[in-house]
Amino acid sequence: MSFDEEWSAARATATAGVTMRLNQVPADPGGGGGDLELNQDHIGAIGSEAYKLHTRLQTDGKHAATATAEAAGALTKEAFASGAALLKVNSAWESQVKTLVAACANISNGLNYSLASHAKDEQQLQADFTASAIDKYLK
Repeated sequence: MSFDEEWSAARATATAGVTMRLNQVPADPGGGGGDLELNQDHIGAIGSEAYKLHTRLQTDGKHAATATAEAAGALTKEAFASGAALLKVNSAWESQVKTLVAACANISNGLNYSLASHAKDEQQLQADFTASAIDKYLK
C-alpha cells in the first residue's frame, strides 16, 4: 500500500464518526433541556468539602514548619548550603499553602453565597407571583 492510499484510508477512518451540530441542544433522553439547574444538595456538599479542606490545610499544611525552620537553621549554622535552600523551599511551601487555603475559602464562601442568594430570589419570585393577578388565573 502506498503512502497516499494509507493516508486516504486513515483520513476516511478518522472522519467516519464525525458529525456537526449547529444552533441546537443535543437531545436529552431524560427529558431535560439545556437550562441551568441548581442542585442545592450537590452545591452544599461541595461547599462543605471545601470548608473541611480549608480547615485541615490551615493546620496540616503547617505541621512541619517549626521542624523545617530548625533544620534549616542547624544546616546553615554548620555552613551547609542546603540550609538556605531548605528555608527557601519552606517559604515557597508556606506561600502555596496560604494560596490554597484562600482558594478553598473562596469556593466555600462563594457557594454558600450562591445558595443563600438563590433561596432569597426564589422567595421573592414566589411572593411576587402570589401578589400578582396571574396567580388568580392559575388557581
